[in-house]
Amino acid sequence: MPAASILAWAVLPYLSIVLLIGGLVWRFRTDQFGWTSKSSQWQESAILRWSSPLFHLGILFAALGHVMGLAVPQDLTDALGISHHVYHLVATIPGSIAGAAAVVGLSGLLYRRIVVRSVRLNTSRIDVLAYVLLTIPILLGAAATFSTQVLGPEGGYDYRETISVWFRSIPMLHPRPELMADVPAVFKAHIVAGMLLFCVWPFTRLVHVVSAPVGYPTRPNVVYRSRRDGRVAATPAPRGWERPFEKTGGRGR
Repeated sequence: MPAASILAWAVLPYLSIVLLIGGLVWRFRTDQFGWTSKSSQWQESAILRWSSPLFHLGILFAALGHVMGLAVPQDLTDALGISHHVYHLVATIPGSIAGAAAVVGLSGLLYRRIVVRSVRLNTSRIDVLAYVLLTIPILLGAAATFSTQVLGPEGGYDYRETISVWFRSIPMLHPRPELMADVPAVFKAHIVAGMLLFCVWPFTRLVHVVSAPVGYPTRPNVVYRSRRDGRVAATPAPRGWERPFEKTGGRGR
């Protein structure tokens, strides 16, 4: 087997897993204050209002479809009496809708990031890298779906006999790179791009995806107070842990 195939299908998967998990642990231990998506809503909200939900919902449902398609063995669906044609329709139609939503939403986010000056000026180099490595697998995944599953021959490409089996061999520590030899090139490119994305995931703003707002329902309410009569005080109000100044010649006791 060519060395490139071994590197792509037997080495890169484990490298991406190590960098993903190790990077998340390192980031959490060293940069908890930077564990955020760095919201830019205050800089522009009109485009963000529709593009962000489209992108996030599309990616969420596409990811769920990937997990089900790769992790569920074909033997199980056959035992449940689900034919290949029915499985193909159930996987392709919702997957195409989710992929289209993700592409449209991502297009809006990229347009906003490039065109809106205030957002563009607050985009770092690591943000650019994250957007590039996020865009490539999404576009390749959409291309794979439409070229083989929607516009391809009836029944599409049955990835459950090759890609899914290879995927399940990775956590078993017995990779089977030979299964990927005859996989269509667009699927191969999509998978490699996805693994490269996982390699840099912990070091970008994408790290917020693995956060869960567990304490959100029980956290105290944020209280906002306005100044009376809309006037601004001549001197700033003291902080809660500081004693207010008293009228003793302008000095506090």
